[in-house]
Amino acid sequence: MFSNNLKINTANAVTYITFPKLEKTGLVNHLFSTRLGGVSTGIYSSMNVSFTGGDQRENVLENYKRLCNCIDVDINNLVLSRQTHTNNVKVVDKSHCGTGVFKESFNDIDGLITATKNVALVTQYADCTPLIFLDPQKKVIATSHAGWRGTVKEIGKKTVEKMSLEFGCNPSDIIAGIGPCIAKCCYEVDDPVYSEFIKLDYLQIDKIFQKKPNGKYMLNLVEANKQILLNAGLKLSNIDLSDICTCCNAKELHSHRATNGKRGNLGLIIELK
Repeated sequence: MFSNNLKINTANAVTYITFPKLEKTGLVNHLFSTRLGGVSTGIYSSMNVSFTGGDQRENVLENYKRLCNCIDVDINNLVLSRQTHTNNVKVVDKSHCGTGVFKESFNDIDGLITATKNVALVTQYADCTPLIFLDPQKKVIATSHAGWRGTVKEIGKKTVEKMSLEFGCNPSDIIAGIGPCIAKCCYEVDDPVYSEFIKLDYLQIDKIFQKKPNGKYMLNLVEANKQILLNAGLKLSNIDLSDICTCCNAKELHSHRATNGKRGNLGLIIELK
């Protein structure tokens, strides 16, 4: 696994990924996990962050502890949701800490926002697109889960709009990252998926889809989400773009497609310092 755009780190035998533009601000603790450095076994090996996929709870808790230790986050501050490929985004605060870990998870929420320090937002992935946000002016953070359904439902744009509505964020101030996901090299889709994307008339479809002789398409989720964030008012110079394919790097990253669904989850964590 290699990247020109994102930073790959190892601490205490745990390998994780960070976003340089967010890191440079010094305002957040954050990471995107890999499969490396956890205690889970079998198909979940070894760093799995899903409590609902069949792994042993004590293993997942230990995995979270190890990740949190890497970035100085208290495990009790984590906030998780049950993601269902919606574009629903929820604002949370200190009262929600422990949700999804030590108390019942939110249902049908694929994006989380907070302006409260020491509230660690968590979203999960295994080929879908991680989105991470920071407004350094208003001190607001967010993270969203964007599979192809969430992407075409513009969850990235919905997250930015909610940051603006709830906290007065100016999109041009927001720093964002588009994390490791299944890349165009590995992501073949059919016409029904293509047909949904062409409904968004501002997208440059020829940069997002590559048509194949068999009538199917190769889909570039990073490009699609980049265009959606630009349409939402973000500056290209404020976005870190992943160049890591989860499917190509299935030994280091959980990939649904590479394993036919026999896998754990990767986690994106962000907290205001």
